[in-house]
Amino acid sequence: MAAAYRNTMTNVCKWCDNSNPICDGAVCFTNCSLSSYCDSVEEICVTVWKQDNDSVRVTSLCHHPLLPLENVLVPSYNSVRCVMQAMPSETGRLYVCGCVNEQECNDKLIFYNTSDGYAVLHSREALPVAAISLLPPLLLAVMIAVLFYLYRTQRLRKRSKLWAEKAGNGTSVPLHSRKAKFSYRLSSSLTAGSQGEMSTACANSINHNTELLPIELDQRVGKGRFAEVWRAKLKHTASGHHEIVAVKIFPFQEYLSWRYERHIFTDADLKHENVLQFITSEERMSSLQKDYWIITAYHARGNLKDHLTHHVLSWPALLKMAGSIVNGVAHLHSDYTPCGTAKIAIAHRDIKSTNILVKSDSTCALCDFGIALRLDPSLTVDDFANSGQVGTARYMAPEVLETRVNLEDLESFKQMDVYSLSLVLWEVASRCDAIGEVRNYELPFGSMVQQHPCVETMRDVVLHGRGRPDIPDTWRRDPGMEILSDTIAECWDHDPEARLTAHCVAERFNIMEQVVRDGVS
Repeated sequence: MAAAYRNTMTNVCKWCDNSNPICDGAVCFTNCSLSSYCDSVEEICVTVWKQDNDSVRVTSLCHHPLLPLENVLVPSYNSVRCVMQAMPSETGRLYVCGCVNEQECNDKLIFYNTSDGYAVLHSREALPVAAISLLPPLLLAVMIAVLFYLYRTQRLRKRSKLWAEKAGNGTSVPLHSRKAKFSYRLSSSLTAGSQGEMSTACANSINHNTELLPIELDQRVGKGRFAEVWRAKLKHTASGHHEIVAVKIFPFQEYLSWRYERHIFTDADLKHENVLQFITSEERMSSLQKDYWIITAYHARGNLKDHLTHHVLSWPALLKMAGSIVNGVAHLHSDYTPCGTAKIAIAHRDIKSTNILVKSDSTCALCDFGIALRLDPSLTVDDFANSGQVGTARYMAPEVLETRVNLEDLESFKQMDVYSLSLVLWEVASRCDAIGEVRNYELPFGSMVQQHPCVETMRDVVLHGRGRPDIPDTWRRDPGMEILSDTIAECWDHDPEARLTAHCVAERFNIMEQVVRDGVS
């Protein structure tokens, strides 16, 4: 049974035409941020490394091992690791690796033979003469930087001592240094927020720049494929208090995942009350290796899936919770900020109940932007061509399952989000007491597929069978639930262009709130 299930799955591979690798010793990473499911189970993950003079080009893709690539056949590939092997080439050096049975296994490239691969590519003979000539001024620049750092550190210590003496004498302390400013802003947010949550005004604006935050990890609260999430204490040096924050820790091997999510989070226009509030990102050196951190607000009530599992919602509670989710998605998709200034729209591409956090006021915040996509109009179709079949299979739109996304229209990426949003709205609606008897919580398609369905299974259910979660007749006996049921059905329409936009869904929720105010429901 397990073998049969495995044979229905395709590999997930890194997929991009041209990237500049990042190397450390005999291990390199493709530096490719795109991933895609292979079209067939026969295809494997392949990476091609080509060097011509001083230029290195890395290509990663899905490929059938029995077909030639760069005029050669892929060498041994029945391995979960991508071991680079030298191949004959008429132009420069050529290295190829293939692998299977591990997601994105062609991202990490291993050069075993020290007379080959990375060692050769970075040998002394390949070092340009210009680089050698630049070595003395480079060392001089480093020395100057170190001396400046020591001078500045000494000054800060003297100022800190002076401020401490003044504070002890009851004298007010000026907040001139960046560290002092940072502590002051965090203290303000602690007062403005509730139950340790950062205030909206503080989100996406804190950047200490000069040194690591005084954070103490408390307890691991989640673990994903790329990172772990910890609850942590952020200490305020000025007041002596601490604030609870969340720390998402990426290991050294997931540097590219961290860099990509940081790129999304550091967009100031992302800031919204229904989007997880970003504090800062850091590079940390542990006892064994370097880790990469993303620090955000912490929400003690956990994710939406867990909340719905243990709570039944009233109709007003549903409107508040689901409406906040819709507002968050509408903000991502909007070309303008709430202030009216232009911004770049963002497609989340992995909307699901576990990627939505419940705040203390029972509204929600979208999180996990690891595969989000900035819909920059200046980008071309080719720029989006390798964006890949990404997301969670259960929540994938029909066109994603079919790999027939219209890349010429950026609205296509928003339409995928709306389909996923409809399934989340169904989850919330299924736990509302306005529908009468409330059954135990279940995921979308819970009665149709296994707990972790693969893409092929969802193709059979959603694409070929046109299946959708059940909307019972009892849902339509309540005026508000009837509007919500129609909205959900319009959002998961098989035709992407027939779906509502997130902004239209937000307008529907305004109508449903009016129904409550008029006392109809």
